[in-house]
Amino acid sequence: MAVTSGEREEPWLPDLCRLPRLAVMLGMAELVVLILALSPDGGRWDLERFITASGFALWLALTASVLLCVSRRWLSKLPPSLGSSLALLGGALIAALGASMMYVIDTSLGYGLVPRGVSVWRFAWGAAAVTILIVGVVLRYLYVNDGWKAQVRASARAEADALAARIKPHFLFNSMNTIAGLVRSDPVVAERAVLDLSDLFRAALGAGDSDSSLAEEVELAEQYLAIEQLRLGERLQIAWRRAEPLPWTQPMPRLVLQPLVENAVLHGISRLPAGGMIEIDLVSDGDELLLRLRNPAPPPRERDSNGPEGHVGARHAQRSIGQRLRYAYGPRAKMTAGWAQDYYLCELRIPVGQGALNR
Repeated sequence: MAVTSGEREEPWLPDLCRLPRLAVMLGMAELVVLILALSPDGGRWDLERFITASGFALWLALTASVLLCVSRRWLSKLPPSLGSSLALLGGALIAALGASMMYVIDTSLGYGLVPRGVSVWRFAWGAAAVTILIVGVVLRYLYVNDGWKAQVRASARAEADALAARIKPHFLFNSMNTIAGLVRSDPVVAERAVLDLSDLFRAALGAGDSDSSLAEEVELAEQYLAIEQLRLGERLQIAWRRAEPLPWTQPMPRLVLQPLVENAVLHGISRLPAGGMIEIDLVSDGDELLLRLRNPAPPPRERDSNGPEGHVGARHAQRSIGQRLRYAYGPRAKMTAGWAQDYYLCELRIPVGQGALNR
């Protein structure tokens, strides 16, 4: 597959220029020193030798990380097998040169940090072999971790695309029929409905490509409800409760609130002869944003057997939203939902001041 000029191919070699990943490399180097110091045949280790060995290992790990950081894009242009081999050889070469320098300095000054009877070649190539193991393990770990994150990112995007597809054809047909009936009687309302419908489908088409904000999500839900109110009339009542101040610019995954509102209409209000009221609460509680939706709904068994999709569609939307929130914000994002006493309640808790971290 050819890459166009507007696309940039992501390097396959893990990025060691970031501090958390550099910390992994340094931690692995220090772990090797600790294992050598605790091993039964490790010889005599005192505090001075441990500190010196730690400093030497951390210097080697830092130097190898800088080398891999600088050469990352160049190595990623090569096949993975060749690029990985060159990365390991580069780290080994640095370790061998550094160990040779340390051996010469220690021998000249008589510190005795290098064990007696160990030649410069054995010391240099031993350090190179240990460095190959450290770099190889860290790169493999980061490579697998990056692959897992890419898979989760693709899964989250697929979930967003699938969720966008849930703006079903029958909703479009019903909306167009409603608009057609209003064209002559109330053209202003019909024009407003067309604009709302256009915004809804524009958001659905870009659901997996970009983030949204709290203000945009609320506006999208209002547009959806405005169209459904034209169809359901007085059967659909809406109560928005906004506890200001609210973080209206808070980044959010697109299509989080609207599918929940859609569930409340399709699986609740529209299946009750008398309709009912959807209550939507927005509350900023310290470092959390609480979104609560409550609506009357038939019992679960009746709801499951009503219609071709029934409650399965509602559960799919909720699972998708929950997965996307956990991917965007981590374990601090929570979603709960359940039916009790003729009402269905859904709550979202989102960390405030935290964007879609993994996008």
